[in-house]
Amino acid sequence: MGFNLATMLRESATERPERPLLHFGERSIAYREVDELSGRVAAGLQAAGLRRGDKVVVHLPNVPEFLFAYLGILKAGLVMVPLNPMLRASEIAYHLADSEAALLITYESFVDEAVKAAAEVPVYVVGSAAPSGTKPFEELCAAENTGEITAVEADDTAVVLYTSGTTGQPKGAELTHFELFMACTVGGERFGVAEDDVSVVVLPLFHVFGLVTVLGPVIRFGGSAVLIPKFDAGAVLDAIERHRCTIFSGVPTMYFALLGEDLAGRDLASLRAGISGGAAMPEEVLREFERKVPGIVVLEGYGLSETAAVATFNCSAAERKIGSIGRPLWGVEVKIFDEDDRELPPGPEHIGEVVIRGHNVMKGYYKRPEATEAAFRSGWFHTGDLGYRDEDGFFFVVDRKKDLIIRGGYNVYPREVEEVLYAHPAIREAAVIGKPDARMGEEIVAVVAFQPGSSPDADELIAFSRERLAGYKCPREVRVLDELPKGPSGKILKKSLR
Repeated sequence: MGFNLATMLRESATERPERPLLHFGERSIAYREVDELSGRVAAGLQAAGLRRGDKVVVHLPNVPEFLFAYLGILKAGLVMVPLNPMLRASEIAYHLADSEAALLITYESFVDEAVKAAAEVPVYVVGSAAPSGTKPFEELCAAENTGEITAVEADDTAVVLYTSGTTGQPKGAELTHFELFMACTVGGERFGVAEDDVSVVVLPLFHVFGLVTVLGPVIRFGGSAVLIPKFDAGAVLDAIERHRCTIFSGVPTMYFALLGEDLAGRDLASLRAGISGGAAMPEEVLREFERKVPGIVVLEGYGLSETAAVATFNCSAAERKIGSIGRPLWGVEVKIFDEDDRELPPGPEHIGEVVIRGHNVMKGYYKRPEATEAAFRSGWFHTGDLGYRDEDGFFFVVDRKKDLIIRGGYNVYPREVEEVLYAHPAIREAAVIGKPDARMGEEIVAVVAFQPGSSPDADELIAFSRERLAGYKCPREVRVLDELPKGPSGKILKKSLR
C-alpha cells in the first residue's frame, strides 16, 4: 500500500492554505508557505543526489527550518534522523555512522561540532553563517518546487529516532509512515485536537514527544503551533497569552517550573488542556496546576520512542484516573507480563512488565536484529517498565525495571517514594535511587532540590516519609542539589545521579 506521511501537510494546506501553521517570534507562517518551502527542500535534496530511503540527519532546535526540513525529507521519500543539537562531535559522529546518513542539516550555533563530526557527509547550515566546507540551507530551498510527493510504501521507514542510550549505545527505532500517521490520527482524535487549537511546542522536536504527540496532530488536524526554541517558564506564559494557546504539552518538571511563576496576573483562560508524559506526574503537582489555572485539565499518557510516542492515555476529565497512564489507544493492546511472559491478572499486587503490540510499535532497531528480537519476545514489545492494570482497564506504571530497588528482599518502587516527597512543601524536585549496601543489598537515597528559601534537614524529610510509607520504603539518606540533572526533554536523569 502506497502512503507518504507528508500527505497530512498537503491535505491541510489544501483545505486551509492561509491558516497559520507556525508562530515563531514575530513571524507567522501559513500552511501554504510551509507546503511550498518543504517542497523546495525536497527538490533540493533530490538535486543533491539523494534517493529514496537515504537518511538525512536533522540537527536543529525548535525553529521553522526544522519543519521545512522534516516535511521536505518525507516528500522526497527520504528518512529523517533527528538529533539533539547539543550533542558533541563524537556523539554526532556516532549517529551519522550508525544511521548511514547521506546528509546533515545543522544550525549556525552548533556548526563547529557538526563539522568536526561530518568527515565525508555534506553539511547544510541554517543561519547567517555557513563556514568553509558547508553550504547554506537556503541552497536547498532554492530548487523549484515540483509539487510532487514521492511515492513510498506505508511500511517504509519515515523517521529513525534514537533512544536515549541510558543502558548502552543509542539504538535507532525505525518508525514507518503508517505508524506515524496512525499515532497522529488516533492520538489526536483521542485528545480531541481540532483546527482551532493552538498548541505550545516547547518540547524539543528531535524528541518523540514533541515530534509525534505535539506537532503531528497539529498538522494532521489543521491546527496551529507556537514554536519555542528552549523552555523558559516566562516565555511559555507570554506565548500562551499572546497567541491564546489552548493546549500545553510538557514533562512534569515543566509544569512544576510554571507553578513557580506568579500566575495570578496571567491570562491563561484560553488553555483547555495539558498533556503530560515522559515521566510520572506527581499528583500534588497536577492538582496544584489545575487549581492555579482554572479551566485546564491535565491528562497523563504513556509511550516510548519505540511506540511512536503514545500507547495509553487519559482522554478526558470525566474518564481519567489521576496517577494512571490511562487506557490503551484504539488499535493498541497493552498487557502486564511476569518474568516468564505470562499475563498477570489485574490488581496492584500483580506488578509485572508492561508489554505492547499494535499499529504504533516500531518495525525494529536499525541494523540491530538481535536487539529487535530480544525486545519482541513472544510477539510483544517489552518496554522495560513495571506496572499493573486495574479492574477498569486503567494502567499504572510504578517504575523502570532498572530503577527498582530491592532492599532487604523487599521491592521498593522509587516513584511511590517520590510522590510522598513531592507532597512536602519545601521540595521542588525529587528523585529516589538505590545504592549498594553490604547488609541490605541496596539502600534508599533521596536526591532533592528545595524551593527558594527552604532548607529542611534530612531528619525532617525522613520523618515526613515515615509518616506516609512503610518503614522499608523510607529513604535512609538525603542528598541536596541546587538542581537535578535533566535530559533534553526535561526528564530527570537518574543515571547521572547514580
